[in-house]
Amino acid sequence: MGIIEKIKEIEAEMARTQKNKATEYHLGQLKAKIAKLRTQLLEPPKGSSGGGDGFEVTKFGHGRVSLIGFPSVGKSTLLTLLTGTHSEAASYEFTTLTCIPGIIHYNDTKIQLLDLPGIIEGASEGKGRGRQVIAVAKSSDIVLMVLDASKSEGHRQILTKELEAVGLRLNKRPPQIYFKKKKTGGISFNSTMPLTHVDEKLCYQILHEYKIHNAEILFREDATVDDFIDVIEGNRKYMKCVYVYNKIDVVGIDDVDRLSRQPNSIVISCNLKLNLDRLLARMWDEMGLVRVYTKPQGQQPDFGDPVVLSADRGGSSVEDFCNHIHRSLVKDVKYVLVWGTSARHYPQHCGLSHVLCDEDVVQIVKKKETDEGGRGRFKSHSDAPARICDRQKKAPLKQ
Repeated sequence: MGIIEKIKEIEAEMARTQKNKATEYHLGQLKAKIAKLRTQLLEPPKGSSGGGDGFEVTKFGHGRVSLIGFPSVGKSTLLTLLTGTHSEAASYEFTTLTCIPGIIHYNDTKIQLLDLPGIIEGASEGKGRGRQVIAVAKSSDIVLMVLDASKSEGHRQILTKELEAVGLRLNKRPPQIYFKKKKTGGISFNSTMPLTHVDEKLCYQILHEYKIHNAEILFREDATVDDFIDVIEGNRKYMKCVYVYNKIDVVGIDDVDRLSRQPNSIVISCNLKLNLDRLLARMWDEMGLVRVYTKPQGQQPDFGDPVVLSADRGGSSVEDFCNHIHRSLVKDVKYVLVWGTSARHYPQHCGLSHVLCDEDVVQIVKKKETDEGGRGRFKSHSDAPARICDRQKKAPLKQ
C-alpha cells in the first residue's frame, strides 16, 4: 500500500469516528499519523539524484510574491497588467506551463511577481505538477490566491486545504509552544494557562507516535492538537495570503460587496482594469517593507535609492540597517541620528536596537580613529617598561 492510499484510509477512519471525550485521544493519534505520512510524501524518493525540471527562478528585488490559483482565473493577465511582462493568456486551461517572473516597480522598490501554472485538486499528492508549484510558493514572502468571482466559494477551501497539506499555514502565526528534545529525563509537560483542547495524556500519545520519549514541552497559549503536531514536525511555513477575486465585471454588485467585505480579500477586474492600484497598496501593506534613506554628514539626504528592510528578511532595526550596508560597519558605529516617524524628536540619538519605520532618514556617526592610543599627555598607555629596574638610565648631562 502506497503513502497516498494510507493517508486516504486514515482520513476515512477519522470521518467514521465520532468526536467526543472518549475518542479525542484516538483522533489525536490519527492526526499525528497523517502528518508523518504527508512529511514522507514531500521527501524525494530514495536513490534519486535530486535533479529535476523545477520552476525555481533566481530571487530578485526586495520582495517576492506568488500568484496561485486554479487554471483560467486571470493570473497571466494580472502579471501582464502589473509588470508589463508578457505572459501567454488564452481561452483554454493550462496556458502557462512554467514559472514566469516579472518585476513591479512600486514606491522606489522592486517586487518580484511570479506567475505559476494553475493547480488542481490533489496537487499536494503530485497531480498536475502541483508539488513544484507549491514549492516555489513556499519561497515567497506573500501569496496572492487568485479566484474567479463567478465560480463557487468552494475553490478557496480546496486551495487552502491543498496548501495546508504540504505545510503552508495561511494568515496564521506560529503557536506559542516551546518544544525541545532531550537525551534523558523523560517528558516534562507544563502550561502557563488552562488547556481546553489538549491534555498531558494526549501529548504523551502523540509523542509516542513520533517515538519521542524524552522532551520538554511548555504551552504558552490554549493551542489545539494540530498546532502541537506542527511544532513537533518543525517544517511548517507561516505566510500571509491575500485572496484576490477577479472577474467582478460578470457578477452583480451585491456579490462584489459581499466578497470585498471578507477578511484578507480584495476584488479586481483585469478585463476593465478595476481596483489594481488598491491591490498594489494592499500588497505593500502586507509585505511590511521599510524604506530607509541615508544622510551623509553635513549633506542633504539621498532620496534616490533607499535601503529596503523587512521583518521577514532579517529585521528592520538600526543594526540590520548597518549589516545591510556592510557587515563590518556595526562595530564602528558610535550612534545614529534618526529623522522620521520612529523618532520622538528630530534628530533623535539612537542605538543599534532602535526599530526603524518606513521613510526614515538615518545618519551614522562612526567612532573616531585614534593613533596608538592618543597623542601627548592624552596617551592611553606608555611605551616605557613596567618595572623601574628595567628602565634605561638617561645619559648624564655634559659638564
